[in-house]
Amino acid sequence: MTAQTGTKIKVKTLNKASVIIRATLLTLTIITIYSFITFDYKGLNLLDSVIKTAKMLPTMLFEPHFKHFTFLEALYKVLVTMGLAFLTTLFGAVIALFMGLFAARNLTNNTTSNVIRGFVAVIRAVPTVLWVLIFAVGAGLGSVAAVVGMSFHSIGYLVKAYSESFEEMDNGVIEALKASGANWWQIVFQAVIPSTITFLLSWTFLRFEINFAVAVAMGAAAGAGGIGFDMFMASMFYSDLREIGVITYFILAFAIMLEVFASRLKRRLKLNA
Repeated sequence: MTAQTGTKIKVKTLNKASVIIRATLLTLTIITIYSFITFDYKGLNLLDSVIKTAKMLPTMLFEPHFKHFTFLEALYKVLVTMGLAFLTTLFGAVIALFMGLFAARNLTNNTTSNVIRGFVAVIRAVPTVLWVLIFAVGAGLGSVAAVVGMSFHSIGYLVKAYSESFEEMDNGVIEALKASGANWWQIVFQAVIPSTITFLLSWTFLRFEINFAVAVAMGAAAGAGGIGFDMFMASMFYSDLREIGVITYFILAFAIMLEVFASRLKRRLKLNA
């Protein structure tokens, strides 16, 4: 079999999709430039602020120190933040798994799928911090409101991710099990979940990383405690850049360890499969 030479391939440079993408990017660029020009800086010199920030970064990153807490106290508070993220991800993943099964169009009817998708779309549209503040009205500021509010947004995120993972599997396997007399739950636990476990794990760990970052912010915004509250105190009350540097390194170290653990676990699951 020989390849034909000298044949010209016509490539359409513009089509409906590319025009929409280019128009969207151009619009966002114009809006961004306009926002920078018309933003009220309240007498702040933007260039001067950028220069001062660049000068402060070496102090924060290369001269970290402990002042208002010790190494063990910082480690404990990072673990508290990690615990908040873990509980949030656990609650969100368990609920989202069952909702995702009923949201997948290849596993349920269109009406049920559309209702669930519409519900979680509303949940995702509300920012996490707003969900936390909503639940703080009833439960008060603290870890309870933070976990419940963050779980709400995790459910909305993971239901979409899980349902799309279920829809991408081979429908031939589902049809074969239906033909052999398997019921819905047997199809789910014998075909759907085993076939998509690596995708589910990837999405879950991605949400765990997001929840860890959000838990840091909620430590200050919602009084949830953890390392986020110490970062808030160091930046707003103590104005200690070196202590912020220590906290930044702690958060970075835990994020890297989480990524390494997730990668090894996914690799092991693929080998076992």
